[in-house]
Amino acid sequence: MTATPTEAGQTPLQQAFREVMAAVCTPVSVVTSMSGQLPHGTTVSAFAALSMNPPMALVSLDRTSDLLTVIQTTGLFGLNVLGSDQSSLALTFARKGGVAKFAEVPWEKDTGVPRIVGADGFLACLASRFVEAGDHLVILGDILAAHTVHGRPLTYHRRIFGTHIELGTST
Repeated sequence: MTATPTEAGQTPLQQAFREVMAAVCTPVSVVTSMSGQLPHGTTVSAFAALSMNPPMALVSLDRTSDLLTVIQTTGLFGLNVLGSDQSSLALTFARKGGVAKFAEVPWEKDTGVPRIVGADGFLACLASRFVEAGDHLVILGDILAAHTVHGRPLTYHRRIFGTHIELGTST
């Protein structure tokens, strides 16, 4: 296995772990929050449903994330689950740039957090706990609101965007 520039300085175990995780198909979402009247957001694939009773979700953010600081201050975050036609949004929110990411993205405030117009799913969450986990913090969120649109999900697998297709179908 050869090291790529992004893997420079990693141990062989860290590199192998990165490769294993790249083989896991994950959904893609944009986590959002507000700082005053300014929206903030970042693309993540590390989120999951946590509990049905009460409804809870979790998301993992790097400790150095500007968005994490905003969420720690406000206690609120949104989880915008992207559809298969929204890979450009995933790329927009994956880059650095704070509020500039929202310049050409239609959004509205919903339950105190930015909701991306057209996202396949949306959860507004109250951050109930922050759990230390290596170089990340896992945020446990109580669900305040949930909205869904039925479409194909945007997924990430082996560093490529895709979508889910039922086995045995041709589309």
